[in-house]
Amino acid sequence: MNNNTKKITTTAMLAAIAYVVVVVGRIPVVLFLKYDPKDIIITLGGLIWGPLTSFIVSVIVSMIEMVTISENGILGCIMNIVSSCSFACTAAVIYKKKRTLKGAVTGLLAGSVAMVLVMMLWNYLIAPIYMGYPREAVAKLLIPAFLPFNLLKAGLNAGFTFLLYKPITTALRKTGYLADSAVEQNKKPVGLWLFFGAVIITCILLILSLNGII
Repeated sequence: MNNNTKKITTTAMLAAIAYVVVVVGRIPVVLFLKYDPKDIIITLGGLIWGPLTSFIVSVIVSMIEMVTISENGILGCIMNIVSSCSFACTAAVIYKKKRTLKGAVTGLLAGSVAMVLVMMLWNYLIAPIYMGYPREAVAKLLIPAFLPFNLLKAGLNAGFTFLLYKPITTALRKTGYLADSAVEQNKKPVGLWLFFGAVIITCILLILSLNGII
């Protein structure tokens, strides 16, 4: 299988997996806002094959989502693309320039910050249009609803992406989809695994608390 065929097959596979997790993995967080894990898949693709992969998969999945399960139309599709790309592409661009453990962590943290800032702005500017809410009403929801939602989303995305990256790349190397030289080898980052694991657990507990489950 040549490289172009591998890239096309991989992109299609990532898009299919990302769409499936959107359909089956939506979790209510606060008010009408729901978290889904598709950005984890999109970001993993970007870290392994570059930011363009993240962008393409994000666009494909968001467009399929728009015509199948979304009720927010083209504006909702654009919001999904902006949200996914602000996180995944930022992380992938930084990691592409510095393929080390530090580069990966820096990319994920920068992606988290970028997504939160971008989505706060876009929620203020665009959400009133597709939600049908007055801008003043949306502005009142920014801090109590949109900010915690995006922080939790960023935490889960970064945590799961970090924990899954090594197992995924190892499996891809064994199946021949990824060359050994394509992945930076690092010592086992036990402290970082514990940190991102704690972030995931904290985010999950906060989501359960916001939904009155605990």
